[in-house]
Amino acid sequence: MVQNLWDNEKAQQLNKGLDELVYRSNLIGTDRRVCNWGGGNTSTKTVIKDFRGRDVEVMYVKGSGSDLGTMQAKHFTGLRLEDINPLYELDEMPDEEMVAYLSNCMIDSKHPRASIETLLHAFLPFPQVDHTHPDAIISICCADNGREIAREIYGDRFVWVPYIRPGFTLSKMIAEGVRNHPNAELVLMEKHGLVTWGNTSEETYAKTISVIQEAEDYIERQAQEKETFGGARYTSLSEEERRAAAAAIMPLIRGAVSDEKKMILTYDDADDVLSFVNGINSKALSQVGAACPDHLVHTKVVPLFVEWEPKLENIDQVKLILSEEIQQYKQNYKAYFERNKHEGDQMFESAPRVILIPGIGMINTGKSHAHSLISGALYHRAIAVMRGATALGEFVSLSENESYNVEYWPLELYKLSLAPKETEFSRQVALITGGAGGIGSETARVLVSEGAHVAIADLNLEGAQRVAAEINAEYGDGRALAIKMDVTNEEQIKEAYSQCALTYGGVDIIVNNAGLATSSPFDETSLQEWNLNINVLGTGYFLVAREAFKVMKEQALGGSMVFIGSKNSIYAGKNVTAYSSAKALEAHLARCIATEGGEYGIRVNTILPDAILQGSAIWNSNWRNERAEAYGIEPDQLEEHYRKRTTLLVNIYPRDIAEGVAFFASSKAEKTTGCMLTIDGGVPAAFTR
Repeated sequence: MVQNLWDNEKAQQLNKGLDELVYRSNLIGTDRRVCNWGGGNTSTKTVIKDFRGRDVEVMYVKGSGSDLGTMQAKHFTGLRLEDINPLYELDEMPDEEMVAYLSNCMIDSKHPRASIETLLHAFLPFPQVDHTHPDAIISICCADNGREIAREIYGDRFVWVPYIRPGFTLSKMIAEGVRNHPNAELVLMEKHGLVTWGNTSEETYAKTISVIQEAEDYIERQAQEKETFGGARYTSLSEEERRAAAAAIMPLIRGAVSDEKKMILTYDDADDVLSFVNGINSKALSQVGAACPDHLVHTKVVPLFVEWEPKLENIDQVKLILSEEIQQYKQNYKAYFERNKHEGDQMFESAPRVILIPGIGMINTGKSHAHSLISGALYHRAIAVMRGATALGEFVSLSENESYNVEYWPLELYKLSLAPKETEFSRQVALITGGAGGIGSETARVLVSEGAHVAIADLNLEGAQRVAAEINAEYGDGRALAIKMDVTNEEQIKEAYSQCALTYGGVDIIVNNAGLATSSPFDETSLQEWNLNINVLGTGYFLVAREAFKVMKEQALGGSMVFIGSKNSIYAGKNVTAYSSAKALEAHLARCIATEGGEYGIRVNTILPDAILQGSAIWNSNWRNERAEAYGIEPDQLEEHYRKRTTLLVNIYPRDIAEGVAFFASSKAEKTTGCMLTIDGGVPAAFTR
């Protein structure tokens, strides 16, 4: 149930007007049961001084493309009401003309484009206005008997507006309805949402919440008399089983939905999701249409609902079903586009945004982890609306043609155009072993800066978590995942790929970077030392690459593996027989995998660095002392020693290797495999030949 979160003590510290509007908007957006992600809009009317010092009546309204839960003052647009008010006398105004006109009403050209529903706020004669998409209200507005239900709940206090797409006409209909109904306290927009108002921000917010609470109370009373979604048809797998099943099928799904553009996937098995996917009536309900027009761009008109009898041993069966049904979904979407398209329309990716699987849960797709989560978050709202609407009557939605017109509406598409441009590694997932170390962490940062999502795998989980936290703080939640991995432990490696699949859907880039080093004369090299090097640098690289190979084949999207070898991969170093032999094994292992990976588009290349001391756990261990002793110098002289022995007289840093990884993983090297790249400043003894 929604709660009134208004904090008087906090609110009293705010300036009246815009600051208080920001606070109110954030409160509304904090609870997604009140307002969808990216949806809804709020406004305040006030008086400010213009550049000439004159009093000007201004309305601040949410700017297009922002989200109420996180928006700041800079995300609102100020418009002169004396310029807007005359529009009320018009009979009609096309969208393009409205947008152009409103741009001339702005008090600051640097403000964002005003909300599509700006005139809704301007035409209502109240200082404060909220437009929201509460689950409970949309349940009423999407019920076939919604108007009658509203009368039972609100009596004569509401105005009901038939569905029409936002814009001038809807804004005027709402304003006329309110002006002709002096007792009105709220507007219910069929298949759309709620409008409330007040004299102060606190009063308006309180009205929004109380109206929702009335609807919630009524719906819950009705719901107690009915089985949710017609009762359960399927039984969920146990949590462990369904997560194992999801991890097993997500790479295949990712490949199937990524034939036009790669997608990032997320998995959701929340209680409401499981209740819905297991319901008797759920498949039919899911195909009725969107629960709110605001959902369409992120969820499409309908999800893919996959029917199967949930049993873990039938996972190969569900893979077959998924492959067939995803292809059928894409064909159906293309036909839907052809039936409804307008001249100049460009079709979105035809793959589903929401995939519902009984017993397992929901899988969402998007161009990034964040966008995939948005499609999931919006479908949670759809589930809540369908639950509420079917407790009241029958769930109804927009017609197919109107759904298309909203999905491909230029004013909605404008919001998508505000997103940052995609870069080299956008829509790609990289797993980096030794990710907490100098080379690994720097590689993660370079790849993320170019759009990638990264799984930072390391034996040092705390270090991996620290790197992931730093990346997420800079680039946004979900861009990096920390995973504990011992590369000599086959089960931990398999579990790491399962975590990666559950979080992102699969993997595109593998950086085999986990390392250690020991030094001793050959005749003093113990079997334990030999096995340690071979296990970590040989067997570990083999196991990590083998599991990646399986995932990449399942996805059928190709892939790139980059091995971090060493100068010692080709140079017979003194007192490092075990280390050098293992590093040579790595380089040849990479070439062997490259020969088998070519037919699947899997490229495998190796980088040969030398003497990278910065941020290295290896060089901060006994290895530093051992190498210094081998050269007859002091440990603090090593960095200068290594610089002087290069032909370029330079030191090599983690960033240099990270840039090499980025090159091999990028489209610039899409025709390169089985290659070795030296990044060592030029050590003649290690020149490849």
